[in-house]
Amino acid sequence: MWTKTKFTKLLGIDLPIVQGPFGGKLSSEDLTALVSNKGGLGSYGGQPYDAAELISISRGIRKLTSKPFNINLWVNDQDATAGDFDESKFQQVIKLLEPYFEEVGAEPPTFPLPASPKFEEQIEAIFEIKPAVFSFVYGIPSEAILEKCRRLGIITIGTATTLDEAIAIEHAGVDAVVATGFDAGGHRVSFLDKPEESLIGTFSFIPQVADTVRIPVIGAGGVADARGVKAAMALGADAVQIGTAFLATRQSGASKIHREKLFSKEARYTTLTKVFTGRLSRGLKNRLTEELKEFQNSLAPYPLQGKIVGKLGAYPANSESDPELKSFWAGQAASILQYHDAEKLIAAISAEMER
Repeated sequence: MWTKTKFTKLLGIDLPIVQGPFGGKLSSEDLTALVSNKGGLGSYGGQPYDAAELISISRGIRKLTSKPFNINLWVNDQDATAGDFDESKFQQVIKLLEPYFEEVGAEPPTFPLPASPKFEEQIEAIFEIKPAVFSFVYGIPSEAILEKCRRLGIITIGTATTLDEAIAIEHAGVDAVVATGFDAGGHRVSFLDKPEESLIGTFSFIPQVADTVRIPVIGAGGVADARGVKAAMALGADAVQIGTAFLATRQSGASKIHREKLFSKEARYTTLTKVFTGRLSRGLKNRLTEELKEFQNSLAPYPLQGKIVGKLGAYPANSESDPELKSFWAGQAASILQYHDAEKLIAAISAEMER
């Protein structure tokens, strides 16, 4: 049966379906719990939250489910150049974006920009929460962190964008690996090479990883219905991670306009851009991505670019301001989405897979 895999056995769950963990405050307790309650692995993107907030969020999820769920963090929480980003460089970025601030009547942010939550503090929350699963992107936690997770009974899942990264994740003793292709929405989470040099399609990538590592492989990117699940598992995946299709449901933390766009003709057109956060990400094309396409190397590093563009209402995409100046994360399979309800999405995939 399609449900009996190394991954479902590892977690003791019914379905080899992982809900993608959404950063940018797009995750929701309701969606995380629903996916877990239906037999998959619900996930929550913890990247924007401090330790106290993560603990509170986890308590909220546990009120809704007794099943395993996943908390996701970013190991590398700032670009190497962020520490050298001084006021002079800041003003250069502000000048580039000045016409947009004037257009919307928004005041640009001032220097210095506020600090973001740090991984070394967030991980302490993971140790206190003890979720069934702790997943991570943009690197691999230290040996000491992974060992403590093992002692606490926390299953770990790393994310790879290249075969070298998948091998490194297995060698570190991580329990499972997400093999994510460049079809996927959101950030390209490469850590051994530049993301621009790590762009492998999902269905080329899955068999490479499956043929090389022994730990369970979770295929991600371009999986939005049962056809994607069948293809991924035929190529050697032990489970699939579904992002955009879950993001489009009413249970997610996405704004109404974001969800509407994922079911519109605009969903046919996605692009890789650094405009919204300073890191390469896939989202819907709009005026800001196209007009600033030639200025990718003139932007602020992560996480500072997001704090600047955020003043335009562009990130996170959870308000109803000008959609042409906002980020709307979406994968390349967005144009085939059908379901506005997460429960119906899971039921449809399960029914088709059983047939």
